[in-house]
Amino acid sequence: MRISRPVGILSYGTYLPAFVVSGEEIERAQSKVGENLPGSLGVSQKTVPNQDEDTATFSVAAAFQATQRWAGSQADIGALFIGSESHPYAVKPTGTMVHRALGLSEDMALADLQFACKAGTQSLQVGTAYVLSEMAKVALAIGADTAQGRPGDVLEFTAGAGAAAYLIGQENILVKILATASVASDTPDFWRRPGQAYPEHAGRFTGGPGYFHHIALATQKILAETQLTPDQLDYCVFHTPNGKFPVTVAHQLGFTPKQLAPSLVVKNIGNTYAAASLLALAAVLDQAPAGAKVLMTSYGSGSGADCFLLETTPLLVQKRKSWRNLVQDQIERTNPISYQTYRRYTETTHQL
Repeated sequence: MRISRPVGILSYGTYLPAFVVSGEEIERAQSKVGENLPGSLGVSQKTVPNQDEDTATFSVAAAFQATQRWAGSQADIGALFIGSESHPYAVKPTGTMVHRALGLSEDMALADLQFACKAGTQSLQVGTAYVLSEMAKVALAIGADTAQGRPGDVLEFTAGAGAAAYLIGQENILVKILATASVASDTPDFWRRPGQAYPEHAGRFTGGPGYFHHIALATQKILAETQLTPDQLDYCVFHTPNGKFPVTVAHQLGFTPKQLAPSLVVKNIGNTYAAASLLALAAVLDQAPAGAKVLMTSYGSGSGADCFLLETTPLLVQKRKSWRNLVQDQIERTNPISYQTYRRYTETTHQL
């Protein structure tokens, strides 16, 4: 759907935990040395939450950076949506804790959202709708996760942690939201039932019927609606369950490695689930020039995809000059830990 009225990103913030565990460490622990699973997945290391970190603390940190970069008033934030599949409570919203920590007004529309790895972009889409409908002057959309992977499972190589937060409004726009589209179907490639500590996945559905079908469908839909072709865009962002899938789908859809490369932070942080597409977008926006057109398509298991067409403004480039702690800065400051320490940290996180 084309968006005819001005609306867009006013600011954004990201958060990555300080620790990473390498694929080589996991490979040794799983007794799979020589199989080169990290290389085949395109993920050399993944982020690991500290013992006192969860989706709520991640969301606060990312949102705090977003509000600190913004010149507006927090009193104008009238909607808050947090997408995640690792909310700390089964019954108690993450959003209320984040709302309180940020000191936001009680005059607030608020909800936790869940749609696997596309819950973050769903928050961005719902927040945009709230602003356009004038139900909120400014909306705060967050994607955050502390992803789980069963020890010994292939997901253990990629399941990372992180958050990204976006402020959406209609004044002093850094990045215009020009169009958005969504698709969905009942394709069960990944799930976790109540009480289970780790998710299950059906490998035969994960690729073609799940990720590739829905990514292509949503992307082609928005390109048709906007009458654009891949060569008319400057950057593309596709959901990153690993480092291999986005490269493959970009090629299939007619995008070049140059258009995709700035978004591939998955190589050094893993799949951060509901935060993945939003963190990849932030990495692109951290370096994009004014007037750049960016296509972002997320994917959520179960299954569905959200697609956005965005355009950067000169204000983004101007504001970015004074920003610190960009996505790449956070990646470069991470510290490697052993597999044993990683397991201790993640087991503690699951008990929070």
